[in-house]
Amino acid sequence: MLCLKLFLSFAKIAFFSFGGLTMVPVINDEVLRYGWMTSSEVMDIVAVAEMTPGSLGINCATFVGLRVAGIPGALAASFGAMIPSLTLCMAAVCFIMRLRGNRLLESIMTAIRPVCLGMIFAVMIPLGAETFFREGAGVRWNLVLISLISGFFLIKIRLSIPKTIFLAALLGLVLG
Repeated sequence: MLCLKLFLSFAKIAFFSFGGLTMVPVINDEVLRYGWMTSSEVMDIVAVAEMTPGSLGINCATFVGLRVAGIPGALAASFGAMIPSLTLCMAAVCFIMRLRGNRLLESIMTAIRPVCLGMIFAVMIPLGAETFFREGAGVRWNLVLISLISGFFLIKIRLSIPKTIFLAALLGLVLG
């Protein structure tokens, strides 16, 4: 019953907020309403959720669920927080599958590919410049080497992403 309450609460939070920091007051109200945590504990959870990788809403849901009902609670709350995204993705898949072969949709999807590639490069270029070239430090050759080796193993050897991340971490330790 507690897991169901967690699921429904975080589904409601996810459906009726806009994500990110807009979720914090809604999470705070919901958690306090059920007496699952104090206001101070909620702010601690939000601080930890901000520091950890991933979505603030899902991180908060996971941490609140874990605190309130252990691993089943974490799973229930996290799944509840993901419901809106999953619902929209499933609706999009149904829409796209139904219109498969439609010339207009195929044209739109063809146009989206270079736009996505452009968006990736728009992020990659400034991040790469900041990572590889530091003011006063010049080119950071150890990071360039780590990137090239990792890219080679990822693309040419087809090493899985988790293994490539592990390889990059090891190279970082060795090459500093």
